[in-house]
Amino acid sequence: MSSDFEGYEQDFAVLTAEITNRIARVPRLPPDEKKQMVANVEKQLEEAKELLEQMDLEVREIPPQSRGMYSNRMRSYKQEMGKLETDFKRSRIAYSDEVRNELLGDDGNSSENQRAHLLDNTERLERSSRRLEAGYQIAVETEQIGQEMLENLSHDREKIQRARERLRETDANLGKSSRVLTGMLRR
Repeated sequence: MSSDFEGYEQDFAVLTAEITNRIARVPRLPPDEKKQMVANVEKQLEEAKELLEQMDLEVREIPPQSRGMYSNRMRSYKQEMGKLETDFKRSRIAYSDEVRNELLGDDGNSSENQRAHLLDNTERLERSSRRLEAGYQIAVETEQIGQEMLENLSHDREKIQRARERLRETDANLGKSSRVLTGMLRR
């Protein structure tokens, strides 16, 4: 199971390196190539998200005593993914500003306020995304705790049922013994 996780880790490392390289190249490319590069980066970001989901599923399958180390790794990978998405958004904003300026013939002076407003909104969205991610993490941890509690309750139920069965057998044996003793007393 951990070998699958390590394979996913290697794939994630290679993919994030490629994404970082491509994000850095976006602003310097000619417009035709930029569109293609943006589309490629979007696809790779989706692949990276899917890899993170697979890794998260693998972590859930790892025994609880080993899970902590892998959970810490997952948190750092998710943070790295968030940073990549932020860098990509900034790269796209720069790219979209260039396209808009080309289309409108704008020299860029009037867009400073819009850019500041857009960056402010982007930061708000990122904070909200982090809060949602933290909420998701809490929900996953709560689910794991719930599963463990259900397993414990199931084991306790089995013990109680076995004890109840032993009590019934003992009661039946006591009834037989009582009848035997009663019969002996009559004789």
